Amino acid sequence: MAYCPKCNKHTGHMVRMPSKGAARSMSKMTRRHNRATAGFVGSVEPRIHPKKLSKRQVILLECKVCKYKVERQIGGRSKKKVEIKV
Repeated sequence: MAYCPKCNKHTGHMVRMPSKGAARSMSKMTRRHNRATAGFVGSVEPRIHPKKLSKRQVILLECKVCKYKVERQIGGRSKKKVEIKV
């Protein structure tokens, strides 16, 4: 049970992890990477960034009544992983 803003009441919801969308093939960094790796150059060395230990987990709630989808963060703090029990 969760609040549905479209129904304006608490209804049953389906819970799932949102899937990542496809990368944009014409974005600036993709074009720059393709230009740098063209020919016999080989791969471009990436900059080394420190890895984050955890991130804010997002779940997708879909209302069973009106099929309205809402993304929601689990808690305010970061979590290591999310388990969805079926």
